[in-house]
Amino acid sequence: MSLPLTDKKIVLGISGSIAVYKVADWLRSLLKEGGEVNVIMTEAATRFVSPLTFAALSGKKVYSSMFEEENAENIPHISLARDCDLILIAPATAQTIARLAHGLADDLLSAVTLATKAKVVVCPAMNSSMYLHPATQANINKLKEYGYTVVDPASGLMACDEKGPGRLPEWDVIRESILQALAHQDLHGCPVLITAGPTIEPIDSVRFISNRSTGKMGFALARAAHQRGAQVTLITGPSNLPHPPGVHVVSVLTANEMHEAVMTRYDRNRVIVKAAAVSDFRPKTVRPEKIKKAAASLTMTLQPNPDILQELGDRGKESKHPPLLIGFAAESRDHLDEGARKLRDKNLDLIVVNDISATDAGFAVDTNRVTILARNSDASELPLLSKEETAHRIWNRVVKML
Repeated sequence: MSLPLTDKKIVLGISGSIAVYKVADWLRSLLKEGGEVNVIMTEAATRFVSPLTFAALSGKKVYSSMFEEENAENIPHISLARDCDLILIAPATAQTIARLAHGLADDLLSAVTLATKAKVVVCPAMNSSMYLHPATQANINKLKEYGYTVVDPASGLMACDEKGPGRLPEWDVIRESILQALAHQDLHGCPVLITAGPTIEPIDSVRFISNRSTGKMGFALARAAHQRGAQVTLITGPSNLPHPPGVHVVSVLTANEMHEAVMTRYDRNRVIVKAAAVSDFRPKTVRPEKIKKAAASLTMTLQPNPDILQELGDRGKESKHPPLLIGFAAESRDHLDEGARKLRDKNLDLIVVNDISATDAGFAVDTNRVTILARNSDASELPLLSKEETAHRIWNRVVKML
């Protein structure tokens, strides 16, 4: 399995903020994701954390001077600018942002950024008043005009005891911004609806019927689509997973709630992906209070829930321009035959089939091994991959169909 940043060359530019200490962990994360990282520190940054720290973590020399005597013929601000896929500036102080906005090149970091053709991701971190000052906001808007990605800072209590925007975001948010900046924007502006997770069907005020789905595959599909520029709505049943950054999330509980949430959004989307594990049945009678053990019956009458995927497929037959419809089939036996049947009977454009009897695929694991079936096309069997990479492989197929 390849890592998300394999073969990607990244310049990590660090300027002088107390938030520098967070970026040491980010460097380790970039390396774990497969990135090749060179570090540039401004003079102010070296006052907070020694370059030795980042040299030890990266295994490479840390750059800080415009006029390196060692290997001076390489001209660092040119060689670093040319030989990278992305520049991540974190933390980006008000001073550094001002330098970049006005095209100054009076230190190595600003010179490299001015000279590069690579993607640039800027992560502001500073006192709230400094961040909200009209001058800083104007400079940030200027960076956006240049095509830089500027990640909104988090809000909260800062080292100066003030509360407000200006905190460096958590790594998960930055990671998404990096992957989006590096991804081919082949879904740019495409409205996409994805369902994920289980649904729960109440028995009484305490108990319910559900399944083992955690939502990991659906959330991975949402993240991957957003990274590729899609406008993503994620309708999810109960899940402990953090909401994907940049994705509009609609939370539901029951199959009926998911049915309503999907159907009311049908006409707004170009692609609908039904990755949720919707409960097939619900109790016919729901008791408003907890059923006592002594009074409990051993028999419970169930009634079917709406088949959302079937209804979407039927609706597509009546529409002149139906959205592309992708289903999932989690099967424990005869999974390819069942997948082919659902593809045909539910009028799907594509179905992703996985064998949930495997220990390394299906529910509650980070990997998946799936087969993609499409109309009038040979089956495409994918190897064991992370769910994130599986999601991108699925979107590759969808993009071709679009």
